[in-house]
Amino acid sequence: MTKEEIIDFYKHSTTEELIGKAKEICSVKYDNKVFLRGLIEFSNYCDKDCLYCGIRNANANVHRYRLTEKEIIDTVKLGYDKNLKTFVLQSGEDDYFTNKKLCYIIEEIKKITNNEVALTLSCGIKTKKQYQEIKDAGCDRYLIRFETSDEKLHSYLRNGISLKRRLQALNDLKELGFEVGSGFMVGLPNETEQIRINNALLCYDLGLDMIGIGPFIPHPETPLKDSIQESIELTIRMTALLRMLLPDANIPATTAAGTLSPIGREKMLEAGANVLMPNITPTTYKKDYLLYPNKICLDETGFECIGCLSGRVGTVGKKLSFERGDSLSFLSRKDYSGNNG
Repeated sequence: MTKEEIIDFYKHSTTEELIGKAKEICSVKYDNKVFLRGLIEFSNYCDKDCLYCGIRNANANVHRYRLTEKEIIDTVKLGYDKNLKTFVLQSGEDDYFTNKKLCYIIEEIKKITNNEVALTLSCGIKTKKQYQEIKDAGCDRYLIRFETSDEKLHSYLRNGISLKRRLQALNDLKELGFEVGSGFMVGLPNETEQIRINNALLCYDLGLDMIGIGPFIPHPETPLKDSIQESIELTIRMTALLRMLLPDANIPATTAAGTLSPIGREKMLEAGANVLMPNITPTTYKKDYLLYPNKICLDETGFECIGCLSGRVGTVGKKLSFERGDSLSFLSRKDYSGNNG
């Protein structure tokens, strides 16, 4: 189907029809595999004041923490010893972690894992030169969500930061040869169905390799605390639309979906998601990285979660894969360019 035909199908189809089509596409592209990524939330300090975020700078009730460089590296080593082949290092926009520190962490991780793992960073907007430095250190992937494609809504929610600057960072990353991820929240205040469609179309235009979406969940310590909580169905429909538009991308079934609905992640997997990200952050810190309230899996290690996830994915006819799991879109681009990334 063309892009226009996909959008028309989305507009005129039931959720079950969308799930059926997306499931079919995902099965052809990725069989029944669900790739695992070990998530490490290494700092909840942030110098930004996004209106929706529980760790925004203005929230004085957050107990702030930073993992030491050794703690980050040791946590990756523990995951590697448990057979994980991909890790995501995520933080607020925290200037304490200079590029020099990040490059050291990346280089050490690559060394202790014999360069066998894929490493994703998600720590905000940087200059193209800084991105190049972390690429040279061995970083494989970078994730930076745009959250909404509507310029006015973006500027409002991100306290004046322009969508244009966010998109420039994504373009810089792609030009440098990263496997690039982005995405958006679903059900934001003042969001319309057309904005949601435009969000998906922006992912398509960006040619993303990884797409992270999840429901907006109002946090009680933010200016959006009284916002309406939309149904998980909006996120499920968006997941299916993204799988149809970008069949070669990796799409996580996100923790936020599992927080909003007990079977939220399973529903996303049914609708075309093919990635899960067990949180392997040391449990001492987990409860303090609350972008939204009532986050699940805070009292158990990510490795305990993996056992639970295996059973969950089985209920939707899928199985966990410990492969590195590069996206098909990235692999085809790399083959075409001759760049080994």
